[in-house]
This record gives sequence, C-alpha cells and structure tokens, in this order.
Amino acid sequence: MPHVLVPISNGTEEMEAVIIIDMLRRAGITVTVAGDGDVIICSRGVKLVPDAILETLTDDDQFDAIVLPGGMQGVESLSANESVVHILERHIASKRLVAAICAAPLVLHDHALIPKGATITSHPAIAGTLQDRYTYTLDRVVEDGTLITSRGAGTAFEFSLALIRRLSSDAVATRVATDIVLYE
Repeated sequence: MPHVLVPISNGTEEMEAVIIIDMLRRAGITVTVAGDGDVIICSRGVKLVPDAILETLTDDDQFDAIVLPGGMQGVESLSANESVVHILERHIASKRLVAAICAAPLVLHDHALIPKGATITSHPAIAGTLQDRYTYTLDRVVEDGTLITSRGAGTAFEFSLALIRRLSSDAVATRVATDIVLYE
C-alpha cells in the first residue's frame, strides 16, 4: 500500500490539505500528516491535529510521495523548515513522486528541487516567480515525470485524483470520484 507524507504548518490552506488527505485515504492510501506543532492553525482558522511532528521524522521514514498543500504562510514556514527540506532532498534524490499545489511549488523552487525547464503550474499569485525558470502552464493539473503541480483550492479534487491514479490506478480514482459524486 502506498504511503504519502503531507507536511503542514500554521497558515496551510485547509481546503487543499483536507481534500488531499481525505481523497488519498478514501483510495486506501496511507497518509501521514506531519506538522511543525501539535495543532496547526490553517489559513482560515481551521485547526488540524497532525499524526506526527515534522522534526521527529527520520531517514528511516520512507514515503512513496510527498504532497505539499499551499497557503502562503504555511508554504513559507515549510520552506524555512530544515526537516522538510532534508526530507524533500532525500525523497527527490530517490526519484519518488513529489506534488505541490497552489503556492507550494515555491518550497521546491526555493531549494532548487525542480529541474530547470520542468513543466509546472501554480496559483496565479506566484506565477511571475516561476515563469522564467520553468515551462509554466495554466493547466489545472500538470504532471512532469515525478512532479505533479496544481493551481489552488479549486483544483484540489483533480489534483488528488491525479495522485490516486499515479499511486494506485485509474479504477480507484474513478471509484473515489464516483463515491463523492464528483462526476455524474
């Protein structure tokens, strides 16, 4: 069974985090939510209780994917967190799946973890920062090798389904989408 890490921090965009976590768990994927505190206060005041504290993760913790939710304050905190950066560097060096939605591609950009020229998307507010270094697109979800990016809270379901397809199967993604009446 695939195992996914979703790091969160104060200011994380709650819709993105919760939709990602919920959709992956509905698909039978193991999700570890790791925060930089015991309770995370998201961008709109929603409180989330992580499964683990980021700093307690070790090199022995292996994940099939790391999925970064957006929310500018949360993204800035994750980008400044040495534990997150170390985990991402090790994970990317192993050529495993990394996904980022909304402003979260900045975490990868800030630490040169996206190859120059990679095709990506993001929230429009940070497009200017990314357009010169990468092939930037307005597509709602973009897959480029082991990197998946998406635009924001309004694309979180599509983003989650792309992750499910990659980590499980088209059939499981279709089942989850049907179960939540995403499509009729």
